[in-house]
Amino acid sequence: MAREGFIVPVETQASLKKKTAVSWRWMLLDHTGQGTILDLDKYEIMQRVPIHARDLRILDPLLSYPSIILGRERAIVLNLEHIKAIVTSEEVLLRDPLDDNIIPVVEELQRRLPPVIAISQDQGEDEEQQGAKDDVESEFPFEFRALEVALEGICSFLDARTGELETAAYPALDELTSKISSRNLDRVRKLKSAMTRLTSRVQKVRDELEQLLDDDDDMADLYLSRKMAGAASPLSGFGNPIWFPASPTINSKISRTSRASLAASHVENDVDELEMLLEAYFMQIEGTLNKLTTLREYIDDTEDYINIQLDNHRNQLIQLELFLSSGTVCVSIYSLVAAIFGMNIPYTWKEGHGYMFKWVVILTGILCGSIFLSIMTYARHKGLVGS
Repeated sequence: MAREGFIVPVETQASLKKKTAVSWRWMLLDHTGQGTILDLDKYEIMQRVPIHARDLRILDPLLSYPSIILGRERAIVLNLEHIKAIVTSEEVLLRDPLDDNIIPVVEELQRRLPPVIAISQDQGEDEEQQGAKDDVESEFPFEFRALEVALEGICSFLDARTGELETAAYPALDELTSKISSRNLDRVRKLKSAMTRLTSRVQKVRDELEQLLDDDDDMADLYLSRKMAGAASPLSGFGNPIWFPASPTINSKISRTSRASLAASHVENDVDELEMLLEAYFMQIEGTLNKLTTLREYIDDTEDYINIQLDNHRNQLIQLELFLSSGTVCVSIYSLVAAIFGMNIPYTWKEGHGYMFKWVVILTGILCGSIFLSIMTYARHKGLVGS
C-alpha cells in the first residue's frame, strides 16, 4: 500500500539564484538622458546586458580590481575608481547613483547623452535626408559620449584630489623646514602616505589608457554602434544578399557591394576618433601624475634638507662632546696634581715652603691649558672640529 504524503515543490535553480543574489542599486540612463533608479542583482543585469559574470566581478565593491576599461561584443565595462558602469550602444547602467562623487557624473550624463542633430528646414527633401545622414555620421556615438563623461569625471576627480593634497602639503613641508618637531614630522608622514596612495590610483588609470592607446584592436572593440550597424547590415552575412534583382546591371551592383564591403572594413579599422578622445584624457591624467611627481620630488628634497640639518646638529653635538671630554681630561690632570699635594703625608719640603703653593697652582693651570689647546688644535687639524 502506497504511503500518502504531501508533494513538496522543488525550487528551480533560477529562483534559488535570485534568493541568494545581492541586489545593487543602479541608474539606467537611455539615449535621451532620462534616468531610472533600479535595484538589480547580477543575474538580472546579465539578462539585460549581454556580459559574463566575470565582467560583473570587476564592478563588485567587495573585490579590489584596478581601473580597467573592457570592450565586449555589445557592452563596455567601466571600472574607474568610484565610477563603475556598463555602457551599451543605447543605455548606461551606473552603480551607486546617489553617491556624492557620482551625482556630478549623473548630471553630466543627462546633459550630454542626448544627441544634437541640427538639420536646416530650408533645404529640399533630398538635401534634408543627406544632411541628416551626414549629421548622424558626424555625431559622436552614444557609447563614446558616455565614455567621455566617465573619463572626464575620473580625471577631474583625481586632479581635484591632487590639488587638495598640494594645498595641504606645501605649507606643511615649509613649516617642517623651519621647525623640526614631532607634530610636523607626523603631519608630513600622513601627507606622504596619502600622496603615495593617490599616485598609485592615478598611475592605474594612466596605465589603462596607455594600454588602450597601444592596441588598435582593443579600441576597435569599443565601437559598439559600428558593430551593431555591421551586424544589422545585409552585407554581414555569409550568403549572397537576397535583395539583388535579376537585371543586366547585376555585375555593376555586385561591384558596388564589394566596394562597400571594402569601405566598411576600412571603417572598422579606423580608430582615429576614439584615439583622439583617449589621448586628450591621457594627457590630462599625465599632467596630474606630473603634479604628484613634482610633489614627491619636493618631499624628497625636504627630507634631504632635514637630514642635512640633523647631520649638522649631530656634528655639533660631537664637537661639544669632544670639547667636554678634552676639558675633563685637563681637569683630571689638575685634580691629580692637587691630590698629590693634598695627601696628608709628612714631608720635610712641606715645611717653610709656603710660597710654593701659588707656583704649583699656576704651573698646573698652564700645563692643563696647554694640553687642552693641543687637543683642540689636533682635532681642528684632522677636521674633527669646525674652525
